[in-house]
Amino acid sequence: MADTSIEWTDATWNPVAGCTVLTAGCTNCYAMRMAARLEAMGTEKYQGLTRKSGGRAKWTGKIFLDRKSLSTPATWSKPRRVFVNSMSDLFHADVPPDFIADVWKVMEATPRHTYQILTKRPDRMVEIVPDLPKLPNVWLGTSVEDSRVLHRIDELRNVPAIIRFISFEPLIGSVAGADLTDIHWAIVGGESGPQARYMDPSWVDEIERTCRRTGTSFFFKQWGGKNKKAAGRLLNGRTYDEMPAAI
Repeated sequence: MADTSIEWTDATWNPVAGCTVLTAGCTNCYAMRMAARLEAMGTEKYQGLTRKSGGRAKWTGKIFLDRKSLSTPATWSKPRRVFVNSMSDLFHADVPPDFIADVWKVMEATPRHTYQILTKRPDRMVEIVPDLPKLPNVWLGTSVEDSRVLHRIDELRNVPAIIRFISFEPLIGSVAGADLTDIHWAIVGGESGPQARYMDPSWVDEIERTCRRTGTSFFFKQWGGKNKKAAGRLLNGRTYDEMPAAI
């Protein structure tokens, strides 16, 4: 576990490491850069997870299941919001259903924590989650970077969950057609890092207006860019830190 500066959570927990580039939102994934640094530092968990391509770190597709980390949340006495697998995707095709079930058992046994699981593979989430307990402390979400992957929202809507959320980050195109019915929370953010792509303010406003129509809590994370701290997170002169009612 690691405390984190991610604005919408308190800590990260990574029982899985490694991933595969899937769609355009993955192109400049921060986790690939971080995994490469951890590998260079000799961290065993991240060995062989990335390779150099065009001068940048890219996922190799190798997945590491860290069973030792399954015992970690039980050691945290203070309740916290926990981003599950910031360095991977719990619903990657190479993560076995029985391992996902083991992660679920940990979350069920530690109800003082709120777990936030984000995937780019809600189609697999739909296949697996109905066979697992519906836990009040587990929020399930999917990433949507532009209109080409809006179908992920429909897939997420079919997943049984107390809280469903969308991360529109990195937002690299308009999602004006997004249907946020039965979606409880929307996070919006621009891409950050040396190769960050532009986010048009009108795309953010579209999502905020949609949230008002559907009663979806709206969280504006950042403008992003090469210097995300300088760009800040003010939208129309204010911050938006809304959380779903279950909090």
